[in-house]
Amino acid sequence: MEVVVTVTLGIQAHSLALVAFGLDSVVEIVASTVVIRNLRGDVDDPGDERVHRSLKHIAGAFWFLAAFLAIASVRGLVLGDHAESTPLGMAYLVIAALSMFVLAVVKRRTAEASGSETLLAESSMTFLDGCLSTGILLALVANSTFGWWWADPLAALVVAGFALSEGISHWTAAAPHGIDRTEIDHQ
Repeated sequence: MEVVVTVTLGIQAHSLALVAFGLDSVVEIVASTVVIRNLRGDVDDPGDERVHRSLKHIAGAFWFLAAFLAIASVRGLVLGDHAESTPLGMAYLVIAALSMFVLAVVKRRTAEASGSETLLAESSMTFLDGCLSTGILLALVANSTFGWWWADPLAALVVAGFALSEGISHWTAAAPHGIDRTEIDHQ
């Protein structure tokens, strides 16, 4: 539902960042599906191969989000796309941001209590989603209040950098544990 609401509001307001937030929800659903599949730990997983594969999938979801946001943001900045004011979109982003930050804390605590690396990684994505909604909210407010049209694509570009960093972090975490990194480097 979040995808439909935010993409629709974004299209109506010509807000690239708001549309990006809706599409981010698709990436989050992919990551959540990977986590749920992994948490169904009813299959023997010697060497935590399934966990490492799941972390790589989550890293890929972050990179997909980063690439999309970077391309769309640069395009918006180059073309000078101007978003319109969207009070309903701003109200929705306030609710989304608060919900995501609370959910991220709950996921992190649950992951730490259960020792789930994939849920811990997915909690980062939820936190990033909260940051994304906050950044886009601030950009929409700046655009409405001060006429800063460039704040909309710039907010999405900043979040793309965070998504790229998270992808790298989770890809690194996907390396098998207990392996001496110098042995890998010498092979």
